[in-house]
Amino acid sequence: MIKKYFSVFLSLALILVMLSACSSEKNEKNDHTVITQAVSEIVEDPSGFKLSYTQSDSLNPFYSDTLNNQVVQNLVFESLFVLDESYEPQPMLATSYSYEGKKTLTVTIASGNKFSNGDEITSQEVIYSFNEAKNSPHWQNSLKAISSASAVSDTVIEFKLAYANPNAHRLLTFAIASEKTDKKGYPIGSGRYKFGDGNGTVFLKVNTNKKDFEPRFTKISLINIASEDSIENAINIGNISYTFRDLSSGKNVKIQCNKKAVNLNNLVYIGINCTSGITQNENIRKAISLAADRDAIVKSAFQGYAKSALSVFNSSSALGKQTSVFDKSSDPSAARQAIEQSKIKSKDLKIDILTNSNPSRVAVARMMKQELEAVGFKVTINKEKNSAFKQKVKYKSFNIYIGETKIPNDMNLNSFFTSGGATSSGINLDSSKTAKAYKGYLDSDNEIGSFVLNFTQEMPFIPLAYRQGMICYSKSLHGDMQGYVDNYFSNIQDWYYN
Repeated sequence: MIKKYFSVFLSLALILVMLSACSSEKNEKNDHTVITQAVSEIVEDPSGFKLSYTQSDSLNPFYSDTLNNQVVQNLVFESLFVLDESYEPQPMLATSYSYEGKKTLTVTIASGNKFSNGDEITSQEVIYSFNEAKNSPHWQNSLKAISSASAVSDTVIEFKLAYANPNAHRLLTFAIASEKTDKKGYPIGSGRYKFGDGNGTVFLKVNTNKKDFEPRFTKISLINIASEDSIENAINIGNISYTFRDLSSGKNVKIQCNKKAVNLNNLVYIGINCTSGITQNENIRKAISLAADRDAIVKSAFQGYAKSALSVFNSSSALGKQTSVFDKSSDPSAARQAIEQSKIKSKDLKIDILTNSNPSRVAVARMMKQELEAVGFKVTINKEKNSAFKQKVKYKSFNIYIGETKIPNDMNLNSFFTSGGATSSGINLDSSKTAKAYKGYLDSDNEIGSFVLNFTQEMPFIPLAYRQGMICYSKSLHGDMQGYVDNYFSNIQDWYYN
């Protein structure tokens, strides 16, 4: 056990050293200029590429609330930045960004970018889009971290931050849209396609202002399919060519076409009541973490569509890789030693696991029951309807619960470490050293390694996995199928049918 803790602290010390070097490098130059890459020329191949959309929902990115339409809009609108598979920000309309002090972010866009109607994109359109996105179903939660936007010039926008945040530029993934609509009332973007209709159907057609975009699919039909089950059936029988499923329902998806896993920033975790019961004891909390077999949970509860959480942060991200401290598999021996160190008597090792009825989370609860019983706990599962589950979490009526939360693109954990945060229930924020260290990291008063060290000592919650989604596409569709969340069609120009 001593060797195990020495190894963990040695790893954390290395993290502190590496990230300190990174921070010094960042402080030397706080302006980040981005270089774009040209798209290779390809030959047109007219075909029947089809996507589903929800006719009853808006096609305006600021008013739509269905995943169906948000996927389609990804082809019509661009953003300042887009995140890649590793959650690193890549440029779209932005060319550079810099931080002026702790709460001011300045972004520069290139001059000459145009909407599909020929109008030039200036800082005014970015500000309009930001203000619309702040109130939209899709972006309103993540954009709470940014208070306002104002124009410095036609190509420079200044964003005021709600709090110190060195990663705020990662949040600038909202759609940039014109205040105008086209002659038929469709919203206007600067993406690779634009909306059109004819003969009672809605479709996408190539935006001719994109001079370097020459896709094989010059027209994409939009098929009205609103039901989730109907979409899955449509892709199976070939009525649509491509779809993205976020797998949030937890049900087994019976897809018979080609599939590709897509990283999400959805953290599945064990929430802990640190304020009462045996889980007040940090050694008990460590024992629960050590008992968790993260890889087994990924394979069984999520059918492989998840990644083990080896860090508090997404394991696919650079930050997650730099701060990796958890094991994929369980360590029953170390868990038993942590229980001994807790001084809790065996007759008192009783834990209730609270979960809602989501099938994946119920499966996680059952697996955790087995793993905790294997190291000496007596465990019961309390499965509640979602409304009752939320009430019990809110009023701390639990020992531990199985939760899931979408972490914002900037990897911000304030929902755990601020009063009133959506996932803060059970964490003693007044005495939490982890919460204090996290605020210090955001304020640039200490490095991320200090936060991770405090986290592993205190264990205020337990990361289990980062869930994945699924891209599904026709078996007759070929090409290197690259696609990520909010960039589903990243290289659509290279896709083709036989």
